[in-house]
Parts: sequence; structure tokens; C-alpha cells
Amino acid sequence: MFGDMMGMMNKLKEAQKKVEETKERLNTVLLKESSNDEKLSVTITANRSIKSISVDDELLGDKEMLEDYLILTINKAIEKATKINEAELAAVAKEGMPNIPGMDMLK
Repeated sequence: MFGDMMGMMNKLKEAQKKVEETKERLNTVLLKESSNDEKLSVTITANRSIKSISVDDELLGDKEMLEDYLILTINKAIEKATKINEAELAAVAKEGMPNIPGMDMLK
């Protein structure tokens, strides 16, 4: 029994290490999201860190329109990055979970 416990602890540590490695890798995954008319684009990492924003000169003359474009496009980029982030981390976590009796409800 004690050996089983040690094995589970080691598997949990390994899973935690893989989760951390995945988080680091997701910092390098870049996603680009653009407005429907391509006048504004946002580049974001899968960890939801904005790397760049590109704005068409036409938007610079209308503050309210620019703000609307920023809100819509950034929210779309964050939504896309969140889906990728959660899927990647869930896959790594599920793969590394030890077989603990009664915990099969996570599947």
C-alpha cells in the first residue's frame, strides 16, 4: 500500500511538471485575431498575453469606433486563446492523473 502511495505521489509530481512545461510552451503559441474588415488585428499567446495590436489609420480618427474595435477583437482573441489553453492543460492533467479509487468521475 505504501508503495502505491509513493507511486501516486511520483505520478502527481510528474503531472505537475508536465503542466508547468505546457504553460511555458503556451507562451510561444501565437494566435492572430482580426476584425471582420481587417482594420484591427491582435496577436496574443495561448496564455492570453497580448503581444501586438495593429490598427488601420482609418480607425485613428474615430475614438469611439477604435474603442469598439479593440473591445470586440481583443475579446475574440482572448476567447480563442482560452479555449486552446484550457484544452492543452486539461489534456496534460488528465494524462498525468494517477488512478485513485473513486476519482474516475473526472473522466
